[in-house]
Amino acid sequence: MSLYNIAREQWQAWHVTTAEDLDLRLDSFRILFAYHSGKIENEEISYHDTREIFENGKVVGYTGSPRSLFEQQNQKTCYEFLRRKIPEKEPLSIPLIREIHRVLTEGTYDEQRYVVNEERPGDFKKHDYVTGIHEVGSYPDEVEEDLTELLDEVNTIGQKDPLKAGAYFHARFENIHPFADGNGRVGRTLLNYWLMINDYPPMIIYEEDKKEYYSVLQQYDEQETLEPLVSFLEEQTVKTWNRAMRLSQNEAPQRKGLDFHMM
Repeated sequence: MSLYNIAREQWQAWHVTTAEDLDLRLDSFRILFAYHSGKIENEEISYHDTREIFENGKVVGYTGSPRSLFEQQNQKTCYEFLRRKIPEKEPLSIPLIREIHRVLTEGTYDEQRYVVNEERPGDFKKHDYVTGIHEVGSYPDEVEEDLTELLDEVNTIGQKDPLKAGAYFHARFENIHPFADGNGRVGRTLLNYWLMINDYPPMIIYEEDKKEYYSVLQQYDEQETLEPLVSFLEEQTVKTWNRAMRLSQNEAPQRKGLDFHMM
């Protein structure tokens, strides 16, 4: 059995059916996910500040950009927003996607987007933005239609192979690039949301692996090949749950949270 399948079976054996179950299993994960997801696109984010926000609701002696604090506070708020929706398996939808974006980007839009372009957190983009070497994403007036079509595809056939469907959803979401800012953070949150409502383990995409992450997304953009992305997500899942799997295999006593590793 592959390491990925071991991680999947361990997650399913935990029978996460309530928000409290989710808190137990994601006690450390949620901090590490917020740190790495934020760090991928914002070098100023630190693990210490992220942990302080999640555990104490404040950061002492901070001298960096206020935006970085807003982004990490928003990550905490987003987890709290989703913690009951995940066990209830609320399907992905346009309103849910827009609300996740609003929560994750509240207070982070710059003057160009907010004042000049009149774009707001939770609203789809009104202008074109480059999404890759050869791509500009969906045209603003086609975003909602393209997302609706994508959701119909994933919600209809995705349960047959949730990881592959999640990879496809993530690649297409980033390609559509529905928002003026925050598409990466929203896309990674939506990927984990999709996996968990289908009883598959969430993952951390580690910031030190972002070059490979961007590469496999680009391969999908250029060649429409999904296998490299699926393999990458499997590897990131195993990396995320590495110590948890070792504890399980050694039949260690259950304790609150999980011993995630800082790479």
